Amino acid sequence: MADKQISLPAKLINGGIAGLIGVTCVFPIDLAKTRLQNQQNGQRMYTSMSDCLIKTIRSEGYFGMYRGAAVNLTLVTPEKAIKLAANDFFRHHLSKDGKKLTLLREMLAGCGAGTCQVIVTTPMEMLKIQLQDAGRIAAQKKLMAAQLSAAAGAAEPVVEARTTATQITRELLRSKGIAGLYKGLGATLLRDVPFSIVYFPLFANLNKLGQKDPDVKAPFYVSFLSGCLAGSTAAVAVNPCDVIKTRLQSLQRGVNEDTYSGILDCTKKIWQKEGPTAFFKGAYCRALVIAPLFGIAQVVYFIGIAEFLLDLLPKHRA
Repeated sequence: MADKQISLPAKLINGGIAGLIGVTCVFPIDLAKTRLQNQQNGQRMYTSMSDCLIKTIRSEGYFGMYRGAAVNLTLVTPEKAIKLAANDFFRHHLSKDGKKLTLLREMLAGCGAGTCQVIVTTPMEMLKIQLQDAGRIAAQKKLMAAQLSAAAGAAEPVVEARTTATQITRELLRSKGIAGLYKGLGATLLRDVPFSIVYFPLFANLNKLGQKDPDVKAPFYVSFLSGCLAGSTAAVAVNPCDVIKTRLQSLQRGVNEDTYSGILDCTKKIWQKEGPTAFFKGAYCRALVIAPLFGIAQVVYFIGIAEFLLDLLPKHRA
């Protein structure tokens, strides 16, 4: 991220800490983003992020906003660690004798980081999306059942059968093997590689604006704001790819909702049936999720929590 030299264990710990803090803070917004992206025209359950969160609390309780959070909290550490460490690795090997990287080389380093992270990101997103969207589908079925029962004059409650990430994983492995967990891999690459190509060079250059001296790192608030601005910009830029990825990875569909055979089929159907604006569903939610997530990552790097903890280890051994 920043150009300061940090050991690999410290990078991994910093990435993990930043990911855990960030996910805890913004997960409800991410849940709203997934549900808004998955709802199709004619089957709209929510009108906005706030409407989605209010209805979620009413129907599923406060902790309903954190459905799927356990998956993220478990896998975000290796995901963020791989992303941050890979970017530093590629930046180091693309630099010539410690000279400043050109914009093209910065983008190549970001491309390498985005490619590496999908090893963890794809199964994490696959499981998270099923759990996040389950409440929307259940609410839609309850609404349809209520309308039918009102017309028929009889009420028959619909009970949601809750599944866990473990159950979904077992079923996918049993029916499709490891490939089941990597459904949407191409779409994930299509989102994460361009994101990293935009984010890392933009952050590095914004952060340098706050450096009074090239040899002195920027103040932590500059790194935080640079991470927020670069993260939100990259998030909105690749939101169309995120919509496609979310649709492709969703195993369950609502009533009368389209299914997709691949990236091109998904893109075509969304464009024809929902219009170009559909590719930016949940864009502001995604910007609100990514901005603090990467801003926090910069603060963690600035404070050097991992370096402090690692420095304590020899003392304890002694």
